[in-house]
Amino acid sequence: MQTGAFTGYMDVAQVVLYAFWIFFAGLIFYLRREDKREGYPLDSDRTVASGGQILVQGWPAPPPPKTYLLHDGKTVTVPSSAPVPVDTRLKPGAHLGAPFEPVGDAMRDGVGPAAWAQRADTPDLTWAGENRVVPIRVAEDHWVEENDPDPRGWNVVAGDGQIAGKVTELWIDLAEPLVRYYEVSLGKGGRNVLVPYVFANVNAATKELEVDALTAAQFAGVPSIKSPNQITALEEDKICGYFGGGRTYSVATRVEPLL
Repeated sequence: MQTGAFTGYMDVAQVVLYAFWIFFAGLIFYLRREDKREGYPLDSDRTVASGGQILVQGWPAPPPPKTYLLHDGKTVTVPSSAPVPVDTRLKPGAHLGAPFEPVGDAMRDGVGPAAWAQRADTPDLTWAGENRVVPIRVAEDHWVEENDPDPRGWNVVAGDGQIAGKVTELWIDLAEPLVRYYEVSLGKGGRNVLVPYVFANVNAATKELEVDALTAAQFAGVPSIKSPNQITALEEDKICGYFGGGRTYSVATRVEPLL
């Protein structure tokens, strides 16, 4: 090949295109490995002939463990080699590949649609270091716009048509202009519980807060919070899981498929 012959059949644009393809393929490989830092290898109920479960990790294999430094000085290492504990709250389905079935009270046990993650038992913070989700009684510089419905003092109507309690306070997100939870008093001898705003419907016509995920009696089982003026990430997950589970488990007719 004579000097300069390389440019006879390749130009800069073609070289750049090939370089981009190689870079993009490497990027996909890198991202595909990194997104396997948690959850892999997958749990499987299939076994190998020699005994034990088969390894389900796909291609490429999960990356080697890496330790991350968190903002509070703590560290976390993923992937983790810690063994996955056996969950006694569930039992295998009727056939291979079927979903697991709850053993006891799925809503209280936090399984299936009611499942929650083991998040940090500390409040979620804003960039300024403040608790992100707080009641309006704490965020005194926030208020409900006068042209918007203010559900405080309204009755809470559950999915069975019964009154579960009364709205006493709104919990807001300081990072975003919206309500996160409705604080509900369950009446005499009861306690206050939080209702996620996504599970509630503000009916301005009847001045009621409608929550069809639970029956009135099931409001007593809503997970509690340790402090009346703050909520942790773990508490948020448990509360949302309880209401999410109510969509399926609150009444027997919701458990089975529609068809």
